Amino acid sequence: MTTDDAYDAVILAGGAASRLRGADKPGLLVGGRTLVERVGAAVANARRIVLVGPDRPELSAAVVVREDPPGAGPVPALRAGLARVEASWVAVLAADLPFLTADDVDALHRRARGRAGAVYVDDGDRPQWLTGVWRTSALRDALAGYPGASLRGLMAPLDPARVRAAGRRRPAWYDCDTEDDVVQASRLIEENDA
Repeated sequence: MTTDDAYDAVILAGGAASRLRGADKPGLLVGGRTLVERVGAAVANARRIVLVGPDRPELSAAVVVREDPPGAGPVPALRAGLARVEASWVAVLAADLPFLTADDVDALHRRARGRAGAVYVDDGDRPQWLTGVWRTSALRDALAGYPGASLRGLMAPLDPARVRAAGRRRPAWYDCDTEDDVVQASRLIEENDA
């Protein structure tokens, strides 16, 4: 991997998980591993993993930072995480993506070439802003002048490549926002492992 190909990863793991009644969402077990551990495994090739949220023993090598104040939202969390990024590229990921793999991250990285970044889109063609790989300088420049609180407002003007994970039963962008999502993800993983 050349210096220009190298990437760091920022994993946002500090949300309130209101639809999970305040549960520790990144710490939920899905298929015998925590959600954040699964995301960490998908970016094991990153030069540096920056975890924005509470310290996680399953990601002991990660640089841990917090947004100020904690729980302020994804844009302040991204700002805090990006401050610790050193590589030319950065994977920006939610901590609740049970099916994301290293191959998925590599596919985003390839599609981002020549652009500011690349993101997965869901079945409705909606960009999933927390499943993307970005040119670090482009994201930093966008954040520097951005007063808003929406990731869409920050990232959409950068016109990232839109990547579909077509034909997959378990798409890379699938996140676990509800108890039903966690149950379904666990079932799919167990079926695959059987």
